[in-house]
Amino acid sequence: MSDKAAEKKSGKKGMVIMILVGIIAIGAGAGGTWFFMQGQQGEAGEPEQPAEIPTAFKELDLFTVNLQPEEKNQYLQVGLTVKIRETEVSTEIDRQMPEIRNRILLLLTSKTAEDLSTLIGKKQLGSELTEEIKKALDSETFREEVLEVLFTSLVIQ
Repeated sequence: MSDKAAEKKSGKKGMVIMILVGIIAIGAGAGGTWFFMQGQQGEAGEPEQPAEIPTAFKELDLFTVNLQPEEKNQYLQVGLTVKIRETEVSTEIDRQMPEIRNRILLLLTSKTAEDLSTLIGKKQLGSELTEEIKKALDSETFREEVLEVLFTSLVIQ
């Protein structure tokens, strides 16, 4: 083989090697970019979950009221606990307690024994009590932090 033929063959080999190295470099760059972008999307695509605010319970006084008369005079004695977020809403409930008690008493005295005799009636009363407490609070933020009213005792006589 002549020197020129060996040089051409060697030059072609060098050119092929350079092209392969270039392709590998481009592929590695593209793959690295794709991997980096996937990591960024995972971080941006998943919004941070706000820290879950724990719940607390605020016990209210025992309420004893006369119910609306049906056949005979009946009364209701009910113990209530308010499920709230563990924030300043507890202090706000204490501050608004006279209005809250008034709203609860007015609601309870509007009921009959028949209204409260079923499970549905009791659940409805719980929802209505929750709404009355929320109405007594000044701030929408505080209203959202009142979750529900729970019965700790309920006696109809």
